[in-house]
Amino acid sequence: MARNYYAEINLHITWHTKDSSPLLIPKVEAETHHYLRGRCINTPGVYIHEIGGIETHVHLVISIAPTILISELVGQLKGSSSHEVNQKFGEKLLAWQGGYGVVSFGTKDLPWVIEYARNQKERHARGKVEDRLERITEIEKEAQAEPREAP
Repeated sequence: MARNYYAEINLHITWHTKDSSPLLIPKVEAETHHYLRGRCINTPGVYIHEIGGIETHVHLVISIAPTILISELVGQLKGSSSHEVNQKFGEKLLAWQGGYGVVSFGTKDLPWVIEYARNQKERHARGKVEDRLERITEIEKEAQAEPREAP
């Protein structure tokens, strides 16, 4: 694939701890966020804008090159972050549940989405969250959808 491209691929990604347990206690959260930020910085084609979350989940705001496969990136971030954090503390403190949520957005919305991720604790405390940025699956929609035939 050619390396000459122009792209504005902005993503908001979220995923939860195993069983949505409050595993991201302050010391684990700090180490996890630090690791995820560094991993994104050191991944060619990934630019991290913000990382946030609460005890049960993480929010990442990134821009990516069109050569990046989102599912592979998220899998690598989840797997390596839990491994590194658990190695650092010498015990299994962090595990992620399967799945993730990803929403793309335009560059003009970047400041708003960054602010959203940055202020997760306050937003959750006030109950002022955006459903589409908190979802990790589409199970509810899939269960309600009518079966369709292929064209």
